[in-house]
Amino acid sequence: MKASEIRALSAEQRAAKLAQLKEELFNLHFQQAINQLDNPMRIKAVRKDIARIKTVERELELADSNS
Repeated sequence: MKASEIRALSAEQRAAKLAQLKEELFNLHFQQAINQLDNPMRIKAVRKDIARIKTVERELELADSNS
């Protein structure tokens, strides 16, 4: 997911996507612990998506406080 796609989402959609990604990350870590993880690089991708969403949220928060 690109940052431009995240910026196009509403606040509720970003929150829902963040919750979905956190749940997916938990499940991936669980699968890794029991050696059933097919693609270990997916963990890295999900973590980066979570960071992107949090970064965009922080940017919007700072833009609102400066306005």
